Amino acid sequence: MDEKILKTMEYQKIIDQLSSFSQTALGKRTAEALRPVTDLEDVKRLLQATDEAFKVDRLKGAPGFGGIVDITPAVKRARIGGTLNPHELLGIATTLEGSRRIKRYIATMHEDHEVPLLHHLSDTLSDQKPLEDAIKRCIDESAEVLDTASPELASIRRELRSGEVRIREKLDAMIRSASVSKMLQDQLITIRGDRFVIPVKAEYRAHFGGIVHDQSGSGATLFIEPESIVAMNNKLRETRLREEREIEVILQKLTALVGEQAELLLYDGDVLGQMDFIFAKARLARELKGTLPRMNDRGFIKLKKGRHPLIPADQVVPIDVELGNQYTTIIVTGPNTGGKTVTLKTIGLLSLMAMSGLFVPAEDGSQLCVFDAIYADIGDEQSIEQSLSTFSSHMTNIISILRQMTPKSLVLLDELGAGTDPAEGSALAIAILEHIHSLGCRMVATTHFSELKAYAYERKGVINASMEFDVATLSPTYRLLVGVPGRSNAFAIAERLGLPERILEYARGEVTEEDMRVENMIASLEQNRLGAEQERETAEQLRREMEELRRRHAAELEKLEQQRDKRLEKAEEEAAAIIAKARQEAERIISDLRRLAMEEGAAVKEHKLIAARKQLDEAEPQRRKKSAVARKGAKPPRQIEPGDEVMVYSLNQKGHVVELSGNKEAVVQLGIMKMKVSLDDMELIAAPPASKPVQRTTANVKRTRDENVRTELDLRGANLEEALIEVDRFIDEAYLSNLGQIYIIHGKGTGILRSGISEYLRKHKHIKSFRLGNYGEGGTGVTVAELK
Repeated sequence: MDEKILKTMEYQKIIDQLSSFSQTALGKRTAEALRPVTDLEDVKRLLQATDEAFKVDRLKGAPGFGGIVDITPAVKRARIGGTLNPHELLGIATTLEGSRRIKRYIATMHEDHEVPLLHHLSDTLSDQKPLEDAIKRCIDESAEVLDTASPELASIRRELRSGEVRIREKLDAMIRSASVSKMLQDQLITIRGDRFVIPVKAEYRAHFGGIVHDQSGSGATLFIEPESIVAMNNKLRETRLREEREIEVILQKLTALVGEQAELLLYDGDVLGQMDFIFAKARLARELKGTLPRMNDRGFIKLKKGRHPLIPADQVVPIDVELGNQYTTIIVTGPNTGGKTVTLKTIGLLSLMAMSGLFVPAEDGSQLCVFDAIYADIGDEQSIEQSLSTFSSHMTNIISILRQMTPKSLVLLDELGAGTDPAEGSALAIAILEHIHSLGCRMVATTHFSELKAYAYERKGVINASMEFDVATLSPTYRLLVGVPGRSNAFAIAERLGLPERILEYARGEVTEEDMRVENMIASLEQNRLGAEQERETAEQLRREMEELRRRHAAELEKLEQQRDKRLEKAEEEAAAIIAKARQEAERIISDLRRLAMEEGAAVKEHKLIAARKQLDEAEPQRRKKSAVARKGAKPPRQIEPGDEVMVYSLNQKGHVVELSGNKEAVVQLGIMKMKVSLDDMELIAAPPASKPVQRTTANVKRTRDENVRTELDLRGANLEEALIEVDRFIDEAYLSNLGQIYIIHGKGTGILRSGISEYLRKHKHIKSFRLGNYGEGGTGVTVAELK
């Protein structure tokens, strides 16, 4: 891209803003080198990287680039054998640490929200933890070489500290002595040229031996090294020289490690600069309230509320522009200071920003094109040195543009044909427009010539536009009106300012009838545009209201769904609580049954079993008793008679009707019990066979089985609780059948079942004795019990 075009569009000011958002020198250098790209795929990748960084910055904030410095000069010097100083080595270590931190941050972000380009870029950073650790073991955060850098250095520094202590002790004893203290200006020890000295009054120089190293500004104090410590200072100086040589050795070793990784370190530096640069683009987008434009290479531009990024947000007027679809050329007319030049620069600068991978200050859905070049002739570039007039300077630029442009170029021309005779200028402007338009370029041109308005009407693919002017306030609104040519408004302005009517009438008479028709046509178009604009605003308002209603309805629906989910959840919790309560009740009933069995042996009465069964039935939350009201709707059954088998709802038990007790009750035999039950609380199940007499049972009839009684009970696989219930039932049946001996098969297993059954049989009143089975009877897996 021509640097002159970038200067005309003030592209460098955008670069300066971008550079200010970079956190490192690497990022600033990358930002300053940014230029527009002319390949569509490359532009899309640049914009995708900016979009990913914008998402990261919005969701979690940009990663910190603290500690990252430009290590390129140091690494290059290490590669050719130069020795790095501690500050340079420390900068390399902190940069490596920052590199690991950023790589980890992007990887974590990619797991939650995919950012493929940033993740791929950060993933290419090398792992230089060993080099970082090696540097930090030798150099502290103040860029000082540590004692632990080498055993030799630690030994030397211990010797240094010991020597300094001995010298200070020697000097302390000297300055505290009465003979010396009177000759001192101050009783203190100081250093001059790495040698310990004391301040001596100048008048005692002849009486005080030693070497003078310095004197005060007034000359009243001499800083003298006493003869008694000269040798000690010399030895200390030699030790310091050894320290410097050892530090040099350590630095050379560290530099060699850096040199071995030079290529990777240089690459890492470039990647870190790219990362900082990408996040700087994201911060610039946030500052400008920019959006991601859709890019194409077919010459189509559609800006929605596009704003010039260098005009303050509270002053800029957005423009809507569409170019390259139904028309490829826009001719903008209107008075001076109306905003025509700013419109040209807005289109050009936003195109350059998008081609550089930057978000543009416009609404979502804006589209921009990747042009092979953007050409512009904007502003008055007349030069006294080159003797170029305004017209000549414009023609020089335009001729250069005509030579270089292609069908894929964007051409921006300001005040086309200005600076010469209006008739010739307008004819020349039409000829230039026709040539550029016929080539297929995308073009926006501004002009004052009314002849160009007619050209735009007649030429296919060319459209008029103007900058809106408010006649009521005599000021421009800076709004671009596409499809409406500009009016001069000269008469309206003059009339508003108070020009006499007689002069205005004379001026109107001088205007040709054709010009008046054009002005009237433009006025009519303007009036129609205002009406359409008002209708559009009304439609937009209705659309916004409908969107608001839709949003509210969606919110209400979501609220109702949430309430439904909460109620279902509450119902589930209540059902779970009821089931838990029922289970607890069932456990309690089973426990009571077990206790009764243990207390009464096998002689649990039938009425107790029925009562327990009733409690279990009542504990079931799903079971509901049929009400008399519900049964009234059904078909009335046959009248209940003695001997009928009936279902008693309240007890959930079957029984036989013994006799009727009046019209509302009946005596029902339930097992060994007789109860009076309301006729409404029972339902006929079956009538007795006609040939069979009515079965009448009394309380002294014992419970019997309908099948042959077995002499053995197999309990293998049952738990102890279930087994005891079955054993109890089995003993009852065997006792009623007058069996003398029974076999209980429980298996060997862990012995828990055998022990529990033995304990139960020991307490049972119907058991005379019991033993384990003999050989051939099952051994310890069988218990043989003898009944009384």
